[in-house]
Amino acid sequence: MRRRLIATGAIGLIVAAAAVCFPVAQAEDSAESILYQAFDLGGERSEVAQYYRMESTLLTYEPDGSLQSTDVFRLGLKYVPAGLAGGEEAEITCLFFTVQMADSAEVAIPALKNWSYALDQTGMVEEGQVFGIDHAKFENVVDSNGNVLPPHLTYHVYNAFVDFHSFCDVFAEPTPEGKGVQDLEMIGDTIVHAAAFSKPPVNLGSNVMEGSFFRNGRITLAFKGLSVVNGRPCALIEYDSGESSFRMKIQAMPGLEVETVGSSHYKGDIHKDIESNWVQMATMSEMVVSEATLPMPPHKISTVNERSIVILNISRDEAIPE
Repeated sequence: MRRRLIATGAIGLIVAAAAVCFPVAQAEDSAESILYQAFDLGGERSEVAQYYRMESTLLTYEPDGSLQSTDVFRLGLKYVPAGLAGGEEAEITCLFFTVQMADSAEVAIPALKNWSYALDQTGMVEEGQVFGIDHAKFENVVDSNGNVLPPHLTYHVYNAFVDFHSFCDVFAEPTPEGKGVQDLEMIGDTIVHAAAFSKPPVNLGSNVMEGSFFRNGRITLAFKGLSVVNGRPCALIEYDSGESSFRMKIQAMPGLEVETVGSSHYKGDIHKDIESNWVQMATMSEMVVSEATLPMPPHKISTVNERSIVILNISRDEAIPE
């Protein structure tokens, strides 16, 4: 798949374009006017269906620092705005989901193909099923070879959808209350986001139990500059979670409960189309340090994970090849 991506700071982008048509002094004036221009990053998104491809890579390290395994999760989504979907909420369709565990071959998750759900943004922070994503779809997930995914990998399959909406529908979209992207008006602006210090539940069906949560740290958004992605001018927005923490209770098997606590620091960039207000690209990198307590016999296991995510806005033909 061929992608066209140019990401550059505002000065380089504007000066290079202006210098073609204007003397140097005029080009510098043009760049300066853009740098001090006010932008509306909280406008309505265009009523056009969008297609996205998302790849998440999970690296697991041994306590001595050596790499234990690499797992890759790939997701394709169709995003239909509420107006086109004919309802009050946007309609999200999973076009495909594949998992590649360690050195194993890539396998699909058949139950998720063409599965649709209405995006719920009303109770997405503190309670209920986050973003309206049905937990039942992630009970006893079976791959295309008929194998049941381990509980910890099932959680990462579910969490891919949560990550997508966190970046594209929370950080990149205006918030009804508190600070949000709408408050980033000029390059250099920085805010503490309304989702800072929120504590969403992460319990998932019968495997990830009640009482599991992820507590965000001091989340900041910064308007870093301008970029061009897919040939479209974008606002380049950086997010940073600060010091985050979590607690997970996993039913590894009947009668065996594993409790894991840990800390996380995730951050990345969002490239938001200035004209259509749709995210064209988003990235994330995260370091996670955790300690799991096993009851039989009682002992603790320390783990370090590194996650990276790339989300790309793609064409319909790329999302649904013939």
